[in-house]
Amino acid sequence: MTATLEKIKAISLVRVVDDDAAYGDAMRFMLESRGWSVRSFCSAGEFLVEDQPSVPGCLILDVHMPGMSGLELQVRLKETHPAIPVIFLTGYGDVDMAVHTMHEGAADFFQKPVRPERLFAAVEKAARASATLLQPLQVMTPVQAQRLLSQLTNREQQIVSLSALSLSSRAIGARLGISERTVESHKASACKKLQLHAVAEVVQLMEIAGLASKD
Repeated sequence: MTATLEKIKAISLVRVVDDDAAYGDAMRFMLESRGWSVRSFCSAGEFLVEDQPSVPGCLILDVHMPGMSGLELQVRLKETHPAIPVIFLTGYGDVDMAVHTMHEGAADFFQKPVRPERLFAAVEKAARASATLLQPLQVMTPVQAQRLLSQLTNREQQIVSLSALSLSSRAIGARLGISERTVESHKASACKKLQLHAVAEVVQLMEIAGLASKD
């Protein structure tokens, strides 16, 4: 079981970079009609200045553009937007170019005109991968959360559940008969096992799994 497409669409942004403004508008209209949030840019430079790489989604990118080309932008994105998959859409592509872009990490490569259903499928796949990297807790299912939490010991789960009640480490320690330092150690261990940055994220994971303490 995976996150619903509606949830993916709700947190994602499809970027379109094409120097043909009319084509960019047509792409935006087509994607918005399927429920995607879309923003179009007329150049690679405009995209680099104005985009928000923390927002999951994908980038539909032309190859031949004035100034920085799509191929050059792809190279830049490997450093600045690594979690935003690139889908190339060009009127002047060939097999060698497609192979090159895929080797550099492109999610897909299409020639104009592309069948809408093929593009929609590629956008969904790319956005889902991006959301999983950038906002994993937003797209995680209860089953996936339970599987992750199975890595924790009973004591770690107990402490995180009590943290969800806004109890301090000292209060948790007093309730369980252990030291405040031991509580902090268990919290740190839980975060490390789950590759999360804060106990609040572990609490959120437990809520997704339906395991948060009610007591």
